[in-house]
Amino acid sequence: MSTPQTCRNYINGQWLTAVAGATLESRNPANKREVIATFPRSTGTDVEAAVVAARQAYQIWRLVPAPARAEYVFKVGELLSKYKEELAQLICREMGKPIAEARGDVQEGIDCAFYSAAEGRRLFGQTTPSEMPNKFAMTVRMPIGVCALITPWNFPIAIPCWKAMPALVCGNTVIFKPAEDTPACATKLVEIFAEAGLPPGVMNLVHGVGEEVGKALVAHPHVDLVSFTGSSETGAEVGSICGQTHKRVCLEMGGKNAQIVMEDADLELALDGAVWGAFGTAGQRCTATSRLILHQDIKEKFTAMLKERTSKLRLGAGSDPNTQVGPIINERQLQRISQYLDIARAEGAKVLIGGKIATEGELENGYFFQPTILDEVTPQMRVAQEEIFGPVVALIKVNSFEEAISILNNTKYGLSSSIYTRDINRAFTAMRDIEAGITYINGPTIGAEVHLPFGGVKQTGNGHREAGTTTLDVFTEWKTVYVDFSGSLQRAQIDNRK
Repeated sequence: MSTPQTCRNYINGQWLTAVAGATLESRNPANKREVIATFPRSTGTDVEAAVVAARQAYQIWRLVPAPARAEYVFKVGELLSKYKEELAQLICREMGKPIAEARGDVQEGIDCAFYSAAEGRRLFGQTTPSEMPNKFAMTVRMPIGVCALITPWNFPIAIPCWKAMPALVCGNTVIFKPAEDTPACATKLVEIFAEAGLPPGVMNLVHGVGEEVGKALVAHPHVDLVSFTGSSETGAEVGSICGQTHKRVCLEMGGKNAQIVMEDADLELALDGAVWGAFGTAGQRCTATSRLILHQDIKEKFTAMLKERTSKLRLGAGSDPNTQVGPIINERQLQRISQYLDIARAEGAKVLIGGKIATEGELENGYFFQPTILDEVTPQMRVAQEEIFGPVVALIKVNSFEEAISILNNTKYGLSSSIYTRDINRAFTAMRDIEAGITYINGPTIGAEVHLPFGGVKQTGNGHREAGTTTLDVFTEWKTVYVDFSGSLQRAQIDNRK
């Protein structure tokens, strides 16, 4: 075990301990005896200092030309490439995902840096004809101000990059509040932003507990925008507070994603997608496949294939290159998953494989849950409706394509979706009728790309999209500009027609 890292807040270009002096620990979820880092348990006093720094820096940063702002972000991308392996190993130890996935997490941050930097020379507005002579009309994008970025632990590098990089290119300043489970990852990421030369106060980091630091940021009158990724329950509270204060808010929340497998599907391909979608990152993705909707004609065969493949998955520490399924993030989440298995059994679902906390050998020292398949699940069961956020997939049998689409849509969420079929008519009908922000044809429910919009419908979000060009609408305000060079008063919005 290595010596625990001491993390600090980063405010106005300085690394600081929390004013109150209290600290917390993050531990290796694959070996709970190993302390990865200690970090500040910040309070409203620390939040206030960060907001003041970000507000002051904003007055200068917003005037820096967007291409110049983008050069800083491009430099962050180069540094992420330099430190990619170091960061990936840290993700393995602090968050637990297998090393290949951890490298992908960092690569997503790199991709986002280079993509966001390119927008610094775009940030397009529009020009349009005026209804009056000798008058020019256009729209431009303006920064919003101080942005609070509240991020989860499951993508400790990628998701902060998704938020911070476009926010900075657009001319905003940032206060980054990471999850309590991944402070060391957050610290290393902010060190990279600092190494890229960002001016003091443009990027700030405040560690702490969500109910304390997160709530203080959301409620602060001088925070202009909150971008939150997390549970729908917490997101509803964030949205409520922001609504009361007329604050801009972007919410990316839960999912109860389904993969449909039709009778004409390539079953081997569908199996690959199901196993990866359900058990990648130990099911700890908002896009994870938590429901498999199987046509009756192939259900028995596909279920047998899935059970066999799942039985061979290897659990272990993320740093072990042979690991396929890593640990659950912490004890609380491990027990939550276990409780959902009790609920499933009580509701009448059948556990085909897994269903228990894994404690064999070295797994005893970590937070591991067996990859689990639930059969005989009906659409209204809680395990078919509620987000479990673990390596658990529920099998639901259907008799038709129309029934499959109906069941897929029958949840309060609408993030990601998937259908495996060789029928092009069904594929296009699914693209039209599925209620989700993301739909994959013959691909798993996980695997978003940074140049495409990411987000969902219903209780998955509030209509905004991260990634792609749509993220610019999160981090900028539209301003309409009129230039009248007629030399006389011209009145719009009255009857100008003779």
